[in-house]
Amino acid sequence: MPPSLILRAAPILLLMVLLGLWSLACTVLAIPDFLLPSPMAVWHAGIEAYDPIMMHAFQTLLTTLSGFALAVIIGVLLGVAVGISPLFYRACYPLMVGFNSIPKVAFVPVLVVWFGIGTMPAIITAFLISFFPIVVNVATGLSTLEPELEDVLRSLGASRFDILKKVAIPRALPYFFASLKVSITLAFVGSVIAETVASNLGIGYLMMSASSTMNMALVFAGLAVIGAMGIVMYAFFSQAEQHFTAWAHRGTHAP
Repeated sequence: MPPSLILRAAPILLLMVLLGLWSLACTVLAIPDFLLPSPMAVWHAGIEAYDPIMMHAFQTLLTTLSGFALAVIIGVLLGVAVGISPLFYRACYPLMVGFNSIPKVAFVPVLVVWFGIGTMPAIITAFLISFFPIVVNVATGLSTLEPELEDVLRSLGASRFDILKKVAIPRALPYFFASLKVSITLAFVGSVIAETVASNLGIGYLMMSASSTMNMALVFAGLAVIGAMGIVMYAFFSQAEQHFTAWAHRGTHAP
């Protein structure tokens, strides 16, 4: 088998091995389905509840992308400000670090009081948990411009805006796309956390409802759907990264 084909098939092969070990453990140890359902039980539960799962999955995807889009907009703006302004960095960065240290699940009861049960707490939680990596990576990408290069550009007549637009921002794109791949997975975490306690729609709500009736196969089916959506979105931004920053990954395999 060609090495390139092995690399492409490696995730699928590993998944098949893990599913085989999972199924073998459930059979040999006679684990009941209400504790750990077998992969086939999870598959059948997903097929039987296909329509509800798709409805809740669409809701989770919508809230996740909404919170993520908000995180991208605010994260880029803050990242640019932090990256180009030493004063803004010293004033805001410590506060953002402290804010990011607070578990975001602690905000969910507050958001319920402010916005009620529904979609808004999930969107805001997805935003809160995913915007910080974007700020950090954008600021890092902008602040790593070599002083010598900046001096040369200014001696050639380039303004600060020209340097930012034509050199600093393009150099920061690999950092930006790396942050998107991290943040989109965190956004799913935030949405599901909020849906478990502050929503009547979404995969998180579906999993809580299923667990209350000990339908663990449906719970695991929900987990599988979340994982699949996360993989798809990660792959999307990974492809976008390779397309827009091919110059930064020439001769390498971007993760």
